[in-house]
Amino acid sequence: MSGGKPPKVYINSDQQKYEATLGTYCWKATCVGTVGPVELLKKKKSVQVKPGENITIFMDYEPKPNEYTLTLLNGDLEKEISLKEQGFSAPIQKGVYVYYYSVGWMDEKEEHVSNGDAYYALALEVK
Repeated sequence: MSGGKPPKVYINSDQQKYEATLGTYCWKATCVGTVGPVELLKKKKSVQVKPGENITIFMDYEPKPNEYTLTLLNGDLEKEISLKEQGFSAPIQKGVYVYYYSVGWMDEKEEHVSNGDAYYALALEVK
């Protein structure tokens, strides 16, 4: 795994590129803990999207993580969002939606061994 930190993650919305906010991660021999996604995004501007707009998540890094999940936070509830070709649809209802994207580079030879993991927070505002 190269670099001092996990790679940057971006989302594409309406042909615009936005950077997600890096949260807690373990990379090489370093683990860094942060506040949760909602607190991480308190001073960040939400990405404005249209209802149902297609959103793509990507990173310019090789190797790609071999484990990943996208989770929508709604108060105390968490809902996993399925990704199709690293994309998903924005909600239909107006409002601000907080997500976290959790990724891991699991060792392909040794079961239960991680070569790195991270989570990223992002907020979408459906207009």
